[in-house]
Amino acid sequence: MSKDQNDTNPPAVENAQQSDTASRDVAHQLAAVKSQIKAAIDQRPPRYGDAPVTLVAVSKRQPDDKINAALAAGQRVFGENRVQEASQRWIGRRSAHSDLTLHLIGPLQTNKAAEAVALFDVIEVVDREKLAWALSKEMTRQNRFLPCYIQVNTGEESQKSGILPDQLEGFIQFCRDQLALPIIGLMCIPPVDEEAAMHFALLNRMAQRLNVPKLSMGMSGDYVEAIGFGATSVRVGSAIFGTRES
Repeated sequence: MSKDQNDTNPPAVENAQQSDTASRDVAHQLAAVKSQIKAAIDQRPPRYGDAPVTLVAVSKRQPDDKINAALAAGQRVFGENRVQEASQRWIGRRSAHSDLTLHLIGPLQTNKAAEAVALFDVIEVVDREKLAWALSKEMTRQNRFLPCYIQVNTGEESQKSGILPDQLEGFIQFCRDQLALPIIGLMCIPPVDEEAAMHFALLNRMAQRLNVPKLSMGMSGDYVEAIGFGATSVRVGSAIFGTRES
């Protein structure tokens, strides 16, 4: 085809071509991530267990064609940061994919607790007593008891959400004993300027000491390392979808 013919392609054709390219890219990258996860599990030291690893595809601010490509490739577990954005994106898709599992992985305001409990299947960001109270109340009211992770601020960063390590045991007891929240795991986001490994190891030690079975840790840049330290779920966005929209 000549350059002139290419230049006269209608926008609809160009958009379809771009969408097809995006779909192929997402499918290829998703397969590569799953392959790396399998290899990391196989190489994980025995002391960090042999639990399977759930891939949470972080779909926040990704365009529809990339989300649809991941769904077409068989991905069914997704992570979102904001309740409103997730509602717009996923309520309609649930009718077509009854096996979807949605994780809330971004900060949650207490006034959004009702919507979060109604929409999501897993809450990974329980990080303070007020939010724990709100979630417990809504789960009871809606009779929908979602598995929850406590977000731990392993780096003790003042600008970051999460329970401090020395407060974790008391907070878990509060959530379990007083609120009957289904706490199944711990989650962390290591400081960007520190070795992630030390934070993954710390979270694993705390989970073992407090009898918490699940660990959500590791993102696109370090999920392989996180699996080596016992992660049972990893939150991967750009490695699957490419750089997200701002």
